[in-house]
Amino acid sequence: MTETRDDDLTGGALTSFDGLPGRKPGIPREVELKYLVRDVEALRTWLDRDWGGALDGLEFGNERTVEVEDRYIDTAYGALGKAGFGARLRREDDGPYTVTVKSSSHDRPADAGTDAKETRDSKALSQRVEVEGPANERLDPDKWPSSAARELINEIRDGARMRLLFTINQRREKKTLALDDGPVQLALDRVAVFRGGRPLASYSVLELEVSGGSGADLNRLAGLVEATGFVVAEPRSKEEIARHYVAQATEDPNHRLPKVPTSPGVKADDSLGAAGRKVLRMHLARMLQFEAGTRSGEDPEDLHKMRVATRRMRAAWRVFDGAYRPKVQRRYVKELRAIARVLGDVRDIDVLLEDLDGYIGELPGPGRDAVEPLRAAWRQQRETARERMIAKLDSKSYREFVDDYLDFTESSGTAEILTPLGRPSLVRDTAGSRILAAYEHMRAYDTIITWADVPTLHALRIEAKRLRYTMEYFSEVLPVTSRKLIAQVTELQDHLGLMQDADVAATATREWLNLHAPHMPSTSREAVGLYLDSREASVEQLRRSFRPVWRRMTGVTFRRALGLAITQIG
Repeated sequence: MTETRDDDLTGGALTSFDGLPGRKPGIPREVELKYLVRDVEALRTWLDRDWGGALDGLEFGNERTVEVEDRYIDTAYGALGKAGFGARLRREDDGPYTVTVKSSSHDRPADAGTDAKETRDSKALSQRVEVEGPANERLDPDKWPSSAARELINEIRDGARMRLLFTINQRREKKTLALDDGPVQLALDRVAVFRGGRPLASYSVLELEVSGGSGADLNRLAGLVEATGFVVAEPRSKEEIARHYVAQATEDPNHRLPKVPTSPGVKADDSLGAAGRKVLRMHLARMLQFEAGTRSGEDPEDLHKMRVATRRMRAAWRVFDGAYRPKVQRRYVKELRAIARVLGDVRDIDVLLEDLDGYIGELPGPGRDAVEPLRAAWRQQRETARERMIAKLDSKSYREFVDDYLDFTESSGTAEILTPLGRPSLVRDTAGSRILAAYEHMRAYDTIITWADVPTLHALRIEAKRLRYTMEYFSEVLPVTSRKLIAQVTELQDHLGLMQDADVAATATREWLNLHAPHMPSTSREAVGLYLDSREASVEQLRRSFRPVWRRMTGVTFRRALGLAITQIG
């Protein structure tokens, strides 16, 4: 990799990167040979035999193996790619991050120098602009230390937010070849491409790189390597190769993420474990479906839907409790909880901002400005929460979880618990009791409903949600009349959800006021106070109007209809 300092550039400063990639005076180039490897073991044997005995006196130095993670980034609208560049964040063996920006075209200008002209016209040869700088795991270049790479990215993106495109993990065997014209860096890479936690492709790449463009050495090495038949010339960068597989994953049905069914397909004769897998598989597919949008952050609804999918999976493990070995269940639920937590931290602030924006929209101009400090504080909290969320989605634990979880949902019978008679429990024998149990857990709140406070009503909402999910998971074996019952449960849940959102907004506003009120202008303090009053009033109004909704859920009519529906399971 070409090391670049700020003073490597003309005048030590960047003024403009307009024009074709690579035309900026003073920006260094990498000159390398790159090959896709057909037979890794055969090539390694050949290399270890001094290149088949063809290079007398060949010496290797600085031999080592490293684990490399490359995270390729761009704006949502591909500003860097359109400008002819690719950018990545790299980390070796859990070390510090560096950012590298390369021109994506195979730039071979006539004025590149004598060495380049003398190099044989190998299809494996490429030259690219390459600049580097220090970075960290954040996708915000403004959070990185100053460098030429950062300045180049910032000039191209023009304030647009960066997002993760895909990840390339490499196991890299690195050697230094001591040749007549100087050292040549050799790297044999085992490469895996990931997007959204899903592996898209794996392959091996051989790279030979010289920083100064030593034409004589590259000429000799290219001839030797290509003559083996173990490699295929590949001038594309790893980013360009990966983009091919990413595009293929979108277009090729064999590489797509799990198809999202319209319903799980639960049948009365399914074992409880098989039914659970169907439900889990459907919501896992939904989670992955909305991951790309969640990462980009362009539409908050994508995050909301991804979070709902994780919540439904956690609920499913509860509904189908006893069908699987506890150790397996605990492992998956633990990771789902961790994913839901980072998604929820962002989503909760989205709800706060949505409510506040609605309130601000009804205010006159001066009133809007007065509430802006609260809005700005919440937006900053959201950015911090998003960084944690992206870090989780980019983590090794998340990738491994998705792979393992997909295997589990697609592996019939794995980790299932049988009855004492050696048979699995069937849906037709267990669905009714599980629905009734969920209903009774919810109805137990009836004795305290008249004086229940907001936290108690929130706990009731959770029980209502569990009842709803249980009925929905078994809806395909319930009669059509059950849809009306599910709608009633949803109405109760939504009512309590609005109350909870208003209470959370009131609590967050109150905490912010207590912290900042002494240092605020009176106009802002009063405006934010009025917003707090409106949220508290909403909580009280929703509490008063809840009792009729509750009575419909616990009355004789609902209980009879629920009992009748359960008797018709099949």
